[in-house]
Amino acid sequence: MSRRQVGSTRRVGDSGSFPFVGALHSKSRSSPLLSICLVLVGACLLIGYAYSGPGMFKSIKEVIKITGDSSCTAEVQRAIPVLKNAYGDSMRKVLHVGPETCSVVSSLLNEEETEAWGVEPYDVEDADSNCKSLLHKGLVRVADIKFPLPYRAKSFSLVIVSDALDYLSPRYLNKSVPEFARVASDGVILFAGNPGQQKAKVAELSKFGRPAKMRSSSWWVRFFSLNSLEENEAASKKFEQAASKISYKPACQVFHLKPLH
Repeated sequence: MSRRQVGSTRRVGDSGSFPFVGALHSKSRSSPLLSICLVLVGACLLIGYAYSGPGMFKSIKEVIKITGDSSCTAEVQRAIPVLKNAYGDSMRKVLHVGPETCSVVSSLLNEEETEAWGVEPYDVEDADSNCKSLLHKGLVRVADIKFPLPYRAKSFSLVIVSDALDYLSPRYLNKSVPEFARVASDGVILFAGNPGQQKAKVAELSKFGRPAKMRSSSWWVRFFSLNSLEENEAASKKFEQAASKISYKPACQVFHLKPLH
């Protein structure tokens, strides 16, 4: 998982022109082969321009706006009422892991009788004032989830993970997911990309180090079994019932796991 410093956002001006546009006009009467070459070179430069430099997209929200993808982190915030209904008292002490965790932690802290902490897997140099405040208070911390989390076993009642697993290879998933289950006393909730509804987020490659891998539900079920992770069928059923009452349909896959205790 690469870590890149976040620089200023680069944008293409409304009135700006792209390289080789003029060249294409001037060469309109040239041979077809030359025109094809110019088009290919221009396309390569445009792609390079779009993804050049760290911090092309300052947040998941910007990527969603540009690519039209769904954000599982945003999905977590939508699902908070459903989670409270399904998990009840287990929502008293929650850890969220994933990009844009400051926004999730802020939403959870607005809920009555809920304490919340967050782990941001990537650099946050471009954090807003609210996120900086949460970092300063120690409610949010930056940590590489490829390694053990800096918390004792059962430190949190629930651990919610979003927009992080899709960027990890199985090699690191084998370590990270059991680690989430270790620090949870009541359960783990995983929000993972849905292959049927989400595009591969190649635009985030410069930040996350690898393109997203949207895995099927059957893949996850096999993964849980191979890593001795037991799905929480009771919690899953309660979640589905609570979602049905308010006509909530998650855009991401939601898995409920039991803690490793």
